[in-house]
Amino acid sequence: MATDHSYDGLNRSLERGIAILRAFKPGVADLGNAEIAERTGLAKATVSRLTQTLVTGGLLQRDPGRRVYRLAPAVLSLAHAMRLSSPMLAVVAPLMRTEASRRRVNVGLAAADGEMMVYLESFRYHPRLTHRTVVSGQRIPIELTSLGRANLWALDPSGREREFAAIAKRRPKTYRRLFREIERSFAELDKVGYCAVRWQPGVVAVASPLTYGASEPHVLNMSIGSAEPLAEAAHRLAPWLLDLKRRCLNRLEHAATPELT
Repeated sequence: MATDHSYDGLNRSLERGIAILRAFKPGVADLGNAEIAERTGLAKATVSRLTQTLVTGGLLQRDPGRRVYRLAPAVLSLAHAMRLSSPMLAVVAPLMRTEASRRRVNVGLAAADGEMMVYLESFRYHPRLTHRTVVSGQRIPIELTSLGRANLWALDPSGREREFAAIAKRRPKTYRRLFREIERSFAELDKVGYCAVRWQPGVVAVASPLTYGASEPHVLNMSIGSAEPLAEAAHRLAPWLLDLKRRCLNRLEHAATPELT
């Protein structure tokens, strides 16, 4: 039987392997061992051993000529399997698609992954946002976006404190200003059930938590391209968002209730 010490060692190897996979981000397709070591803080010998393991396991591919690695197709297959097996997505995605088409707005569903929010689904229908492509798997900052702030609001106090500490660590120069902005978003969520943020020029987004049962918080959002004041654009989007949220929760409740025979 393995000792506790060896079991902990196996966990550490798994955590380090995951850290290596996370080093690959949009725009960072190819990485060598030295670059991976710099991005992860792992020793080069550890990186060399684990990248070989990940190649053998089919999660990384190696380019021998350039001595770099890239994510393998199996990673995309895992993501696809996750999306297809998500009970939340199976129920709410059809409603999101219909609403995006009917209102000519962009509708997204996201969940937290570390310091970022990850889009699980995104339907883009607003014609003035052709310059901004958002797809499933895309990551956006928690502290800067309506999605992220709605997620922070939905956390329990201890989880929220951990996130605030992490934000302060990675953004020490702007944390005080960001904290004031997040507090304003929290006050908005307390009062009307959504928050509105313009974190990219010309784009207004409103978001509200979509929490159901014991699942981790998800967040629903709508966005449009608009030069009008934030409050005016949000006032137009919010009723649509909150109505969609209500219908999503009703559909989730109905899906979880066995039909009487």
